[in-house]
Amino acid sequence: MKLFISIDMEGISGIVDVTYCDPDRGINYDRGRRFMTADANAAIEGALEAGVTDILVADSHDNMRNVLIENLHPQAKLLSGTSRDYSMMHGLDSSYDAAIFLGYHSRHGAPGVLSHTMSGVIKNMYVNGQVVGEFGFNAIYAGLLGVPVVMVSGDDHIAEEAKSLIPGISTAIVKTAASRTAAICLPLSAAQAEIKAKTIEALARVKEIQPLTTETPLELKIEFSHAGQAEMAALVPGSEYKLGTTEVSVVCQDQHDMYKVMRAMLNLAGVAKFW
Repeated sequence: MKLFISIDMEGISGIVDVTYCDPDRGINYDRGRRFMTADANAAIEGALEAGVTDILVADSHDNMRNVLIENLHPQAKLLSGTSRDYSMMHGLDSSYDAAIFLGYHSRHGAPGVLSHTMSGVIKNMYVNGQVVGEFGFNAIYAGLLGVPVVMVSGDDHIAEEAKSLIPGISTAIVKTAASRTAAICLPLSAAQAEIKAKTIEALARVKEIQPLTTETPLELKIEFSHAGQAEMAALVPGSEYKLGTTEVSVVCQDQHDMYKVMRAMLNLAGVAKFW
């Protein structure tokens, strides 16, 4: 069995605010990296017990070089660094039996610890009219490769978001959000035991979880924070945009085009400032 693990940071055990997640200014960032690596190891241990023989961990936060390879379980490979065509999902292909999303968070505008969608420039993303956050967007990408997302870890809100999209998905809830920057956190040992247990549970039920699919071609619509960002994103060939609005849409032939278009729009929009 082959397993792909996409690991973000905001939903990692013990992390409650950006001081744990910011590589440049986070006073708790080094602690956050240790917590992140420990959560990855918990999932890897569970996967090995479940009979997985090939594990790829894709570091999927910010600069994508947060996981401490020197402390990572030696039976997993690590995809580290950026840039990547498919960002958080790079390295996944149809040869994988399952995917697990560790340390994920709820979408922009929803309650949950450090909720957002990809970047501060994006308010909402829609695929074929359905609003999605990072979980949904990445699960659609995996689903169109025929790979089911069988488990997610994070707070109670990402657990509910995931279950609304993928019935039967296993959820490792390592903290309960008290606000966007506060949570009741399980002790790290208990949180990692939960991740391990839910990984084992999920992989025992791989055949019961259907990949999250949607019809192609894919209409991707992104709502930006202000019109200037949308104007820049609309430079992507084939996009549709009405001057003065904040939404840009484009029809993509498959999940690969969709991911690249999203990344291009995000990067272009990031050039636009509020002033």
